[in-house]
Amino acid sequence: MKPMPRSRPPSVRHRSAAPQKPATVSAIPERGLKIGEAARALGVETYVLRFWETQFPFLKPKHTRTKHRFYQEKDLEVLRLIKRLLHDEGFTIVGANKHIKEFGLDALMAGRPLPKNAPASSPERGSSQSPGIDGQARRVLNEVRRDLESIHKILED
Repeated sequence: MKPMPRSRPPSVRHRSAAPQKPATVSAIPERGLKIGEAARALGVETYVLRFWETQFPFLKPKHTRTKHRFYQEKDLEVLRLIKRLLHDEGFTIVGANKHIKEFGLDALMAGRPLPKNAPASSPERGSSQSPGIDGQARRVLNEVRRDLESIHKILED
């Protein structure tokens, strides 16, 4: 006799397996997004947002009395900029902070072109990359480096 297939509990049965769409400006509630919602919208883990909050002094989401974080649209724009600098452009945290201080948070978020005399790369950007490494491998290596730096920082504290 064959065993009966197990059915899923009702709470799981209604969930869809499709990935959630990132939050858009119109989908952000007035109260803002909770840290998990913001992390999903950006495609990062919640601990990354907490860590970035410690590393970037201008990143200050609203906190409730119970210490819950709520991210407004302006906060999400800042987080997208930070993610772009760290993940796409290969800046270190120190380099991203210097870059933001040099060019201004508002100018970088607005996507204004950098001045012509702006340096193409800085030591904090990892400009000594091997020409044989393609963009995907470079991104993976930068991500591993960032993770190791985060772990090192945690272990130092």
